[in-house]
Amino acid sequence: MTPTIEADTVLSGGRIWLGKGLGFAEAAALWGGRVLATGTAAEISPLIGAETRVIDLKGRLATPGLNDAHMHLIPYGTAMAEVDLRPAAAPTLKALLDAVRRNAAEKPKGEWVIGRGYDHFKLDTKRHPSREELDEAAPDHPVYIVRTDGHLAVANSLALKMAGIDESTQSPKGGLIEKKDGKLTGLLAETGREKLMAVLPDASVEDLVTSIERAGADLLSYGITSCMEAAVGIRDGWTEMLAYQKAHREGRLPLRVYAVLMGDKGNSVLPEAMAAGMVSGGGNDMFRIGPVKIFTDGSAGGRTAAMTKPYMNGDADDTGLLLLTDNELTSMVADIHKQGYRLAVHAIGDAAIEQILKATEAALADNPDPDRRHRIEHCGWLRPDQMERMKKAHILPAPQPAFLYYFGDLYLTLLEQERVAASHPMRTWIDAGLHPSASTDCPVVEINPFANIYTMVTRKTENGTVIGADQALSVEEALHACTYEGAYGSHEEDIKGRLVPGQLADVAVFDTDFFTVPAEDILNTRCDVAILGGKVVYEREGATP
Repeated sequence: MTPTIEADTVLSGGRIWLGKGLGFAEAAALWGGRVLATGTAAEISPLIGAETRVIDLKGRLATPGLNDAHMHLIPYGTAMAEVDLRPAAAPTLKALLDAVRRNAAEKPKGEWVIGRGYDHFKLDTKRHPSREELDEAAPDHPVYIVRTDGHLAVANSLALKMAGIDESTQSPKGGLIEKKDGKLTGLLAETGREKLMAVLPDASVEDLVTSIERAGADLLSYGITSCMEAAVGIRDGWTEMLAYQKAHREGRLPLRVYAVLMGDKGNSVLPEAMAAGMVSGGGNDMFRIGPVKIFTDGSAGGRTAAMTKPYMNGDADDTGLLLLTDNELTSMVADIHKQGYRLAVHAIGDAAIEQILKATEAALADNPDPDRRHRIEHCGWLRPDQMERMKKAHILPAPQPAFLYYFGDLYLTLLEQERVAASHPMRTWIDAGLHPSASTDCPVVEINPFANIYTMVTRKTENGTVIGADQALSVEEALHACTYEGAYGSHEEDIKGRLVPGQLADVAVFDTDFFTVPAEDILNTRCDVAILGGKVVYEREGATP
């Protein structure tokens, strides 16, 4: 007689959503890091042994662990230790400058003051801080503060001097070093930041491992058990990959990571990756090598996303920035595709999307691979004809619906209402079979996944404005985008994203049942338990008996 397997962990007494189209179970048994069985409490009960941990859900909702399909884990962990300039922390220009001043007072003269997350549209002044204002707040320290979108920044005079930027310095192609009346304002955009970023202090491998641990622990507290690190090498080059390898080797990687390799013009870790034999798909269930990242434009909020039609209240040529020429991008994409890598190209505006579509279509024509699943990251402002071409080439959109929640009201001041309503078209993408995932691009917006789910279901901004109601999803479709589709985008849908026997035992338990509460209650959700590979890795204090 074959002995009955005793589960390592059993969840029972609640509603367990198994995945889109699979319905709910009363109980689930986890064993050996995988889902062993799901069913009724009576069906799972024989799998409970003396050593089994039983988690009483007490009516709560459990789902597959969430997957943030595009965020920046190392930069988020690093930003958590820098000056917090997000609107909640610095709602006014005075509060922002005071935060810079306090940080400078805690450091020896000459040390960098670095901050992240301000949104000039949400400041009381409705403008960027100026170089002179940062000089006054920290006259003896180089200061570099980054806007929430990560595409614009402001530096003070000492930082600009250290970067070799003065009034004679010209804006590079694809970037801006802003001047007014011939004087530097301190504002830098896109490639205009490169000189300054080159003189920022280098982080050590151990520093970056600490950032990974810090950020990863925070993601787990929201029920996020997998993420895509959207640009390994973006700030500290190959040191970032060494940090991931160290974290993985030493058991300090808090969650599963799909690692995108920077392969941009002037900022690439591809040579080192190729020399190390790293290719897309390599690695294991905890740390896997993903696609290659290229930037083609900026952000809509910063008016640098490349559009075919101009932004409102601007000149006819106010259409954003293309960072590469057509020939440069075509050559880069062809080479990366030919080497066997997947692509994850940053393209937000329809002009940038057009550029990458042409380049990818050409690469696929020369070297066909119908299931490579190249991706367009963000892909927010595209046209119907471009969606048809994406479907034909099996190119996936990797959007951030939460951008509509946090930035939707801003978008309505920058672009016509019909263009904003047609952006981030989740319903159209799903109906077209394009497998859209859902992510945050954190630290561009908060890592909190519940704003994503809420906005996908309601198409509402944080101020309650409805944008493109015809693109709203059901709760199940929204959760599917946060689970299965994230796995599909990394070619891992066979091992995670659903709670079915044989898949990885990654589970999130929430205090709110998204399926039964009013949509507004989704925003107040808390994660009570996160399980990774069958092991409880996060428990909210007091939430689990």
